Amino acid sequence: MLRIRRKALLKVEEALKFSNQLLAEKPFLPFLIPLVFVVWCIERWLFTFSNWVPLVVAVWATVQYYSYQRQILVEDLNKKWKRVVLSTSPITPVEHCEWLNKLFLEVWLNYFNPKFSKRFSSMVEKRLRQNKSKLIEKVELLEFSLGSCPPSLGLQGTSWSTLGDQQIMRLGFDWDTSDMSIMLLAKLAKPFKGTARIVINSLHIKGDLLLMPALEGRAILYSFVSTPEVRIGIAFGSGGSQSLPATELPGVSSWLVKIATETLVKTMVEPRRRCFSLPAVDLGKKAVGGIIHVSVISASKLSGNSFKGSPSKKLYYRNGSLEEKFGNKDLHTFVEVELGQLTRRTDAIPGLNPRYDSTFNMVLHEDTGILRFQLYVFTPGSVKYDFVGSCEIKIKYVADDSSMFWALGPDFGVIAARAEFCGKEVEMVVPLEGVDSGELRVKLVLKEWQFSDGTISVNKFHGSSQQPAYGPSNHLLKTGRKINLVVVEGRDLTTKERTGKCDPYVKWQYGKVLQRTKTAHASNPAWNQKFEFDEVGGGECLMIKCYNEEIFGDDNIGSARVNMEGLVDSVTRDIWVPLEKVNSGEVRLQIEAVRIGNSEGTKGSGADSNNGWIELVIIEAKDLIAADIRGTSDPYVKVQYGNLKKRTKVVYKTLNPQWNQTLEFPDDGSPLELHVKDHNALLPAASIGDCAVEYQRLPPNQMFDKWIPLGGVKGGEIHIQITRKVPEWEKRTSLDSEASLTKSHQLSSQIKEMINNLQSLADDSDEEELSASLSELESLQDMQEDYMVQLETEQKLLIKKIKELGQEIMNSTPNWSRRSYSGIGAVI
Repeated sequence: MLRIRRKALLKVEEALKFSNQLLAEKPFLPFLIPLVFVVWCIERWLFTFSNWVPLVVAVWATVQYYSYQRQILVEDLNKKWKRVVLSTSPITPVEHCEWLNKLFLEVWLNYFNPKFSKRFSSMVEKRLRQNKSKLIEKVELLEFSLGSCPPSLGLQGTSWSTLGDQQIMRLGFDWDTSDMSIMLLAKLAKPFKGTARIVINSLHIKGDLLLMPALEGRAILYSFVSTPEVRIGIAFGSGGSQSLPATELPGVSSWLVKIATETLVKTMVEPRRRCFSLPAVDLGKKAVGGIIHVSVISASKLSGNSFKGSPSKKLYYRNGSLEEKFGNKDLHTFVEVELGQLTRRTDAIPGLNPRYDSTFNMVLHEDTGILRFQLYVFTPGSVKYDFVGSCEIKIKYVADDSSMFWALGPDFGVIAARAEFCGKEVEMVVPLEGVDSGELRVKLVLKEWQFSDGTISVNKFHGSSQQPAYGPSNHLLKTGRKINLVVVEGRDLTTKERTGKCDPYVKWQYGKVLQRTKTAHASNPAWNQKFEFDEVGGGECLMIKCYNEEIFGDDNIGSARVNMEGLVDSVTRDIWVPLEKVNSGEVRLQIEAVRIGNSEGTKGSGADSNNGWIELVIIEAKDLIAADIRGTSDPYVKVQYGNLKKRTKVVYKTLNPQWNQTLEFPDDGSPLELHVKDHNALLPAASIGDCAVEYQRLPPNQMFDKWIPLGGVKGGEIHIQITRKVPEWEKRTSLDSEASLTKSHQLSSQIKEMINNLQSLADDSDEEELSASLSELESLQDMQEDYMVQLETEQKLLIKKIKELGQEIMNSTPNWSRRSYSGIGAVI
């Protein structure tokens, strides 16, 4: 009975509350009720209207009650949103920060201004180059200084609040300065021509900042609550390097404001957050790149409601939930991973809790990076897949040689992790943004950081760095070195959709040097091609592009850029470079910087060069272009050394000839050029490639074996061995009588064999083979003549050395024994 009475009282109280609310919202209601009663009396006793009056009253009361319940529900949701999403209940009172601004003003000019100016100048220059105005063809940053006026913090006070377990500090940010100096030199596009100086002399940024400590105080995440107010004041200079008068250019100020606003929104407006690390130790290194392995393990907590909230659901979500329409077996999802221009994709897995277990090798080109994970859904047989949600993980190198990872957590919280050394695994569970539920489990392994001084953070448990084997490289010059590049192999390259074939080759560009490899015929090709070029200073990157050879135009199947900073002398960097703008594919490169000393480079030149010679062995060539209609060539090599010209034998009907011929030239520093030609009996010889051989800096009496790509054609390489011979007695090995006799016997036997072969060919009347044999015989005669010259030189050197030895013996022996040695000089 008591429970029934309590329920009745609750209903009465609810009815009274509803009546009071209704009277407050409808003040005309007390007048309306008597009017309805009067109408009802007239209808009851005087004349009948109809039965619609009760129905109208019932409908009206129902609508009013529904509005009342809806208002209660909205208020309840607003309270939950403020409590759960914002969680801005302060745990400290609002405090003013005049003391902080006064301290900031004292240390700004000599500490923060130089550090921030240096850091922001590179960021500003990069953004300006990426987002050029239509009126500006090229822009260059000439001067960057933030001035003497720092931003003001917390003018309206600061306070701490909580967001779950995360503490947040909120303070105002107001930067209004007019003494900064940022000068740009702009090359103007049409219809304007010439150059103009743009001076940014004032800046206004106003907004509210959120500061969030992370990793037990090792870092602070910061961001704006909303898009800040940005204004930029500019002036147009004159004189100096400017070719136009001080004329205001339209749209420049709005262009700069747009760049600044977009940069802030993309990087540090909620939920995008930047990180300020607080390392205990600063090793003073600058990271210029890194290698990271990204493993997408699984997705969980996916539901039909999550997918119904996706931006594009035209194909699937017309009626009901996803499970009701297709079922778990028909649903396939995959994850696309992005790092800069590099994109990789997992396999499509069915179900609402897919497990991908996909690992990708990815490259960082700076000390920071943003990993983006995007989840897509589709059904088998459909040509379209729909975007579901995404999340981001940011990466940063910390000055104590560790790595930081952070992301947006549940309810706008913080997820942060730290790897104390390279090689340590970090596993994170990151919620998907833009959906009601769903999270992604990933594993990150930072394999190595590469630094500008040449050191590399290796996989050690104390985060140490591998030092160069030849001393510190921070004193290495940016020029004066040779780069040896070997394009080794590729794997998982994109194939043709229909045939599945892949005929890849690699084009690379470094500065003004542009080369390409041969064409392979596999999705996992092996090129093993070596290139040599001069190192270029200024942070020049190696740009590579991979193509699939086609009849009607080659297809681009990926590109990448390789940071060439920090190369250590004679230390090979062996890396797998993932290709960007494609879903799969990597290219393996071996890069080595070789410093050639000036002392070694000058040996054998000048006065000493007259006593030495160049020994060039032309071994073979491969992948030559076809010069004949039948798809082959008759190649030979024409060698030009200054004014001297020599040639090899002709090898018929092949694209991979073998010559194995040795040619010698006096070492006078002349340029050495190789011209590969196709032999024609009647027509002039056709060129099928040429190259230049750089030998001037080679150390003496050391043989160098190299493959040189041919220029002026699409393919082809030539294999040579070259030695700078210097007639020093200690390093001469050709004076061995046994070696000389062996070489002499070989030449004699080859000439006799060639003469016998000529006789048999003359009997058979084989003109083509006869011509080839005659060419070989001419080459052997040239070799014999060169060898005779070499023997004469060696004979003279030997006689000179014997005389010097006899003179030393005579000078060191007693007078009574000199007569016995005097006969030696007479015989000689």
